[in-house]
Amino acid sequence: MKLFILYQTDVWKSKASRVCFGIFDSRNKAIDSAKYNGLYCSCAEVVVEEVTLNLFEEN
Repeated sequence: MKLFILYQTDVWKSKASRVCFGIFDSRNKAIDSAKYNGLYCSCAEVVVEEVTLNLFEEN
């Protein structure tokens, strides 16, 4: 099962500046939520990261 994590970040999209705003079951719902809540602006970027539920990975 795929999940989509909605983040707002700085314009350089650095991981240190990420703020999580929710987890969704589709990319469209995440983007609609970001638009509805006004997360798109000139001083920030929105990132939707796709992750797989119940998946073990070593990095």
